Amino acid sequence: MGSLIDELQRREAAVRARAEELRGQIAELAERLAGVEEQLSCLVTAREVVDEVLDGAAGEVSAAPEPVVPAGPGRGLAVAGGLAVPPWQPGFEADVLSRDYLDLVEVAHDAGRPLRAGQFAVAAGLSTERGKVESLRAKLKRLAERGWLAEDAGPGLFGLPARDGDGVAEPVKAG
Repeated sequence: MGSLIDELQRREAAVRARAEELRGQIAELAERLAGVEEQLSCLVTAREVVDEVLDGAAGEVSAAPEPVVPAGPGRGLAVAGGLAVPPWQPGFEADVLSRDYLDLVEVAHDAGRPLRAGQFAVAAGLSTERGKVESLRAKLKRLAERGWLAEDAGPGLFGLPARDGDGVAEPVKAG
């Protein structure tokens, strides 16, 4: 009987070694996958930014941009160059934004607290796939850079900015 037990122990040791070898390969592949996914995310974001820039450039009628002015209540915005996210100015309402950006500002308003890009995706009913969330994060950063949102609560947390002396954000008005 001793030789049968010895043979089973030998086989068990061989299978354990093979399992450990495979775990090492899986760890290496996971690390390589993470790097490739990061590259993909950067490329998706870059392509979307280029698409937005090219879309804006296609709508330009002259080399000198005209000032951004409200077109009136509920009538949208008159913008030269097709800028999807004009800088926030007093008197502007969120309905001057394109639908995609308006939805994000409305999500921030409805949440009443700062959210991460993934939380925006869930609240807006968008895909939570990593590349899509990275693209969404680029849009949130654009809204923050132009004054529609703030990233004050911490890196990656986007909410409505404080607009009055009491630090309370003005309500978002969408037409």
